[in-house]
Amino acid sequence: DHQMNAAAEAMEYEKAAGLRDKIGALTKVNERNAVVLEDSADLDLIALADDDLEVGVVVFHVRGGRILAQRAWVADRDGTETSDLVESFLLQIYGDVSGEPVERRRAIPPEILVPCLPPSTQVMEELLGSVRTAKVRLRVPRRGDKKTLAETAARNAEQALALHKTRRASDLTTRNIALEEIASALGMDEVPLRIECYDISHISGTNTVASMVVFEDGLARKSEYRHFAIQSVGSDDTGAMREVLTRRFNRLIAERDLEEAGEREGLVDATTRKAKRFAYTPGLVVVDGAGPQARVAREVLNELGFPEIVVCGLAKRLEEVWVPGEEYPLILPRTSQGLYLLQHLRDESHRFAITYHRQRRSKSMVESLLDGVPGLGDVRRKALMKAFPSLKKLRAASEEEIAQVPGFGPGLAAKVADVVRDKPDAINLTTGEIVE
Repeated sequence: DHQMNAAAEAMEYEKAAGLRDKIGALTKVNERNAVVLEDSADLDLIALADDDLEVGVVVFHVRGGRILAQRAWVADRDGTETSDLVESFLLQIYGDVSGEPVERRRAIPPEILVPCLPPSTQVMEELLGSVRTAKVRLRVPRRGDKKTLAETAARNAEQALALHKTRRASDLTTRNIALEEIASALGMDEVPLRIECYDISHISGTNTVASMVVFEDGLARKSEYRHFAIQSVGSDDTGAMREVLTRRFNRLIAERDLEEAGEREGLVDATTRKAKRFAYTPGLVVVDGAGPQARVAREVLNELGFPEIVVCGLAKRLEEVWVPGEEYPLILPRTSQGLYLLQHLRDESHRFAITYHRQRRSKSMVESLLDGVPGLGDVRRKALMKAFPSLKKLRAASEEEIAQVPGFGPGLAAKVADVVRDKPDAINLTTGEIVE
């Protein structure tokens, strides 16, 4: 019995020691991750990430330079200005402690960092100070560790909003309601099981591209996404929209012709077992824009023989839904699931178009810089751009790495490095954007 007890005690001791080691390691990790400001810093930091319908909120509670707690949630935006949102959340976070004991009211720190100041900053500071029974200061971090911490909190808010949208979009009941609301608003006989959305992206008419994103049953089908390099020179947004829709639906016609001729069978490739590109007909086409873009889309589909496909445009300014042939837009309720789905489509098509536009812009800038390198022909240029497809990657490459590209040697690598390195960033005077 004594030996058994001793063995049991030894096992318990080992478990306790192991637990202490784990707790100790976890504590060290938490301490290392939590130290963000100087030891004396006591503050709260509020960060927001919003779109036209909702806002993600994150609050960091920093005491003694460490993040002791974090809160995150998503709220309706209702078109409120960001400064008004800040004021609303300040009242929401701290307004419920006014009747609490002094110790509870001291939960309000002497400093609160916000993304922008509320409309009545002085009044809000006096209100919070009266609740805390000590001075409270509202500030927007501009530099240093506090600015870095604010950027981290903002990323957390973006992730909270994105996660909320993903969960909302994946809910079957919510998706069905959204599709039914869209069908009802647009006078459709049945819900649109496949929706395609198109967006145009360019800077001052250069490197114009278009995107096509696809949602089926209310969910994104990223394998069906496509992007287009606009070929018509000097094309405006409506001209670019005409081109991309013409190209897309001509491809659909070509797929149908091949199937009718017996050269293809069905919508799935028998060899790869993958869906054929552009082989499906959408029930609804959404374009990013207002009346002119929607009218062009309607004209193209009618000309190509698809009058049954419903078309609408979604304008950014007031989230109006434009239907071709109607004098006034449809205004869906701000809380409408249908509006949320249309907005999600539009935002996703915009993101996809912007990503492709940046890739093409970077490629064109590399080509422009390389024009001045003597001895760099088409073959070597293609090899170089395959190895370093963006200006950022080419600038970061050493001469030795460039010299490893087929057809290059130390001399040519040095010329390329000299051309692309240490060039000042240009500023687009139209948009104010810094161009790589």
